[in-house]
Amino acid sequence: MAGAGFAAGTINTVVGSGSLVTYPVLVALGYSPLVANVSNTIGLAPGSVSGAIGYRHELKGQRGRILWLGAYSLLGGLTGGLLLLAAPKAFKAIVPVLILLAALLMGVQPRLSAWLRVRQANTVAHPAAAVHGAHGRMLLPVLVFATGIYGGYFGAAQGVILLALLGLLIDDGLQRLNGLKNVLTVLVNGTAAILFALASSPAWGAAGILALSSIVGAQVGAAVARRVPERVLRAVIVVGGLTVGTVLAVR
Repeated sequence: MAGAGFAAGTINTVVGSGSLVTYPVLVALGYSPLVANVSNTIGLAPGSVSGAIGYRHELKGQRGRILWLGAYSLLGGLTGGLLLLAAPKAFKAIVPVLILLAALLMGVQPRLSAWLRVRQANTVAHPAAAVHGAHGRMLLPVLVFATGIYGGYFGAAQGVILLALLGLLIDDGLQRLNGLKNVLTVLVNGTAAILFALASSPAWGAAGILALSSIVGAQVGAAVARRVPERVLRAVIVVGGLTVGTVLAVR
């Protein structure tokens, strides 16, 4: 479990979707899908905070965005968490689909990131960069809220979705948008984690192990992960996610 938490902290720093490692491990260790999910959310939340702190320099000048979009992320995370607690039996049937979706998103992330870099190659990063038009300003909060619902409910690969949305609808450098994405993810995961801690029955021992090991993984593991080819790391995550999702679907 500690190894999975460490790996998740590392993976979230490098490519995201660490839940595709920790959630299957918790299920394999005998926890029910619901307990595994809420414990995983609580356990990985501190690692998300650690990653956001690492991007604090890119957040300069983005206070307005954080307050604006952060409110929708917070509400989305709360809504997703409440949906999970309101219909816990449905989660077992839905989670294979969510795992398969997260694995597929991880598979296309390199192409998506490359497209965003090309699209923003001539964009000058500055705090006053605006959302693309009035339609973008109206659409972005709705999409961020919807992503927050998904993140509060399950959460794997929500960072991939968020970065794509921000890159499409905000003119700014990719690294600055990645910093914003990290903060929004913290708000979603943190809100859901607090809700689950108060209103559900997580496995506190598992959550504690994941919290400590993911923090260490976020800070130390990234240095090790840089020596591993990203394609190899990503392939392991995608294949593992597809395998776990398929196994759960046919049970």
